[in-house]
Amino acid sequence: MDFSRNERIAEEIKKNVSQIINDLKDPRIDGLISVTSVEVTKDLRHAKILISLYSDKTKKDSIFNAINNAKGYIRRELANKIRIKYIPEISFKMDESIEYGIQINKLLEEIKNQEGK
Repeated sequence: MDFSRNERIAEEIKKNVSQIINDLKDPRIDGLISVTSVEVTKDLRHAKILISLYSDKTKKDSIFNAINNAKGYIRRELANKIRIKYIPEISFKMDESIEYGIQINKLLEEIKNQEGK
């Protein structure tokens, strides 16, 4: 498989940001946190980082805000870990796709159980 330079950099950012988030010492950041994907612009100036949090809604908001507040620190750490000319500005977005899939599975199970009766 031949990856473009942007795809390789996105993958490198994903791997490193995941490690940086897991190493953060903020007590609000706990539970299962996963960097699901990174989208970089063609000029590599911006990176949208999708994260998935497995926790209840209020705790999720607190964790997301803590990660967002650490954005500057995360970007500086990223600059120390990967060698590219310009480290992109980063923004975080919540990835709800895993939870959405879990919800769909629950609904399908309910339907299957009702049909079996």
